[in-house]
Amino acid sequence: MEKTDHLKLYKQMVLIRRLEERSAELYQQGKIGGFLHLYIGQEAVGVGAAAAMKPQDHIITAYRDHGVAIAVGMEAGVMMAELLGKATGCSKGKGGSMHLADVSKHFWGGHAIVGAHLPLATGLAVSFQYNHSDSVIICMMGDGATNIGYFHESLNLSKVWKLPVVWMVENNQYGMGTTIERASAVSEIRQKAEGYQIPNARVDGMDVLATKEATAQALEHARSGNGPFFLEAITYRFRGHSMGDPERYRKQDEIKKWQEDDPIGQYHDHLTGENIAVEAELDEIENQVEAEAVAAVRFAEESPNPPPEALWEHIYVNA
Repeated sequence: MEKTDHLKLYKQMVLIRRLEERSAELYQQGKIGGFLHLYIGQEAVGVGAAAAMKPQDHIITAYRDHGVAIAVGMEAGVMMAELLGKATGCSKGKGGSMHLADVSKHFWGGHAIVGAHLPLATGLAVSFQYNHSDSVIICMMGDGATNIGYFHESLNLSKVWKLPVVWMVENNQYGMGTTIERASAVSEIRQKAEGYQIPNARVDGMDVLATKEATAQALEHARSGNGPFFLEAITYRFRGHSMGDPERYRKQDEIKKWQEDDPIGQYHDHLTGENIAVEAELDEIENQVEAEAVAAVRFAEESPNPPPEALWEHIYVNA
């Protein structure tokens, strides 16, 4: 990796963190409606995965989608405008927090129903195979999604048809407010892939470089015609499941312990410790990010609401 590549990863993670913090403030001010699931603590997974993708690759995720959207290149203002329900948002203000998408960036969303996007990822992979493309789709999901029918149906068909898909679980230790051990008979999530004879691995999802490398290997496995690969990224969300989460199910000591492995702090220390960048360079990036976040919020707040007639637009493909 070149120095510019390292600094790009750092900037993306810091930008995600700042935008999520701004989003929390806007939600508390009543400017963001509905649900809001923050990506704070999990930045290295989305950024690392996106960095491993080739231009022809695709990605799809669940409702904790803000970080992935930024990682694939969505403009901060466009994302923030969507959170505020504005016409300048990526989904024209009709999708909100859980439905960010930009097909031009091969980013298919942003899906609110737990696990409902897994069959969509399977279908996209079928299309790549049918068209003799060397594209691969990364399908990101939370650990809670591995206990439902969509998960097993999708993994089964991906193996039967040897589809080019990377199943990527962001294991942040909780399905809403329930620990893995209380909800899943298998706590080491990657083992669930064994039932379908899908090759699998675990990676430290708090380490952006480790995640990038593991994702790159998984992508090449799927691209080479060997069928799907299953990757479990061990991570942790520093905030609640959503903004309405009272967080009575975990103790502050647990959160603080994980925060010691903050992915941004880890990478900061790596960059300075390996003489890739000096403190002043990273400070400058953080200043740039702060200005970008402020501009994104201003753009969103000053953008117009969708007009009433927009309710009837984009219902059908050609309308």
